[in-house]
Amino acid sequence: MGLVTGVAIYFVIWWITLFVVLPFGVEQNQNVKEGNDPGAPVQHRMLKKMAINTGLAFVLWSIIYIVDVYDIITIKDLVSTHSTNN
Repeated sequence: MGLVTGVAIYFVIWWITLFVVLPFGVEQNQNVKEGNDPGAPVQHRMLKKMAINTGLAFVLWSIIYIVDVYDIITIKDLVSTHSTNN
């Protein structure tokens, strides 16, 4: 895996895991003022969520990197060897 490919894969993993981490710890405001969305969180805690997300994305990227570098799973492993040609 080259540098550009590794960065691109990390970027994609980071954005996907962000949508998993965003709902963590959301508390809705009980006293909704006029003009505010009732589903808006009291505190968004975005920096904490981004830090958790960065760590989670790094762990997932590391697993993908190890699988790629050491050829733990190859394309040949994913293709069925029991297919018949007619």
